[in-house]
Amino acid sequence: MNAMTHKILVVDDDAHIRQVLTFALGKAGMETSEAGDGEAALAAIARERPDLVVLDINMPRMDGLEVCRRLRSDGDLPILFLSSRDDEIDRVVGLELGADDYVVKPFSPREVVARVGAILKRGGRAAAAAVPKGPVVHNKLRLDPDAWEAAWAGGDVPVTVTEFQLLLALASVPTKVFSRDAIIDRLHGPGFAVTDRTIDSHIRNLRHKFAGVGGSDLIETKSGVGYRIGRCLGEPA
Repeated sequence: MNAMTHKILVVDDDAHIRQVLTFALGKAGMETSEAGDGEAALAAIARERPDLVVLDINMPRMDGLEVCRRLRSDGDLPILFLSSRDDEIDRVVGLELGADDYVVKPFSPREVVARVGAILKRGGRAAAAAVPKGPVVHNKLRLDPDAWEAAWAGGDVPVTVTEFQLLLALASVPTKVFSRDAIIDRLHGPGFAVTDRTIDSHIRNLRHKFAGVGGSDLIETKSGVGYRIGRCLGEPA
């Protein structure tokens, strides 16, 4: 990943947190900008077209969940949530709205930089893998890593960076049942700290999106083991 090519918007109503994160991301070679509330964040995104947004959940005027909801209504800009320890429900809701990951306050700036880098690298790996592999087709499901598009029965289904990579991992080996740890390793690399609940939230979000277009059999749960791609025939799950 060439970090110099990436623009990161840091959104938090705490000026000190913004300063700490922009300094850390800048040291990692990324270009940064700031916003102090949700409305300012949406304006900055429209104006600056960042590659990723670090987004606090609890903010005045417009909270991070509403910002995420509006961004996901018409795009797949990567989002990393910042969340307080007592905001577990909000974190889960945020993931279900389409956030790619979250970090809990108080946090290490290095952890935020690492997670930003991991999300951006996932996008880079998807593009790099596209040339030799081409589209992955599993019955009504079609994933195109080159165009970074997911489709069901010929119709596009908008997904986030993380959702696409998760679905691509499952669909690439349709007979394999992936444990949650195996999914985490595929998405982030070995040893990356992500909870099982994060993976479950991404799976739930994918199921909801595809159920809306007839894809109720998108992903199968193997109790006590993990997940694998479903039959993808449009049959009831």
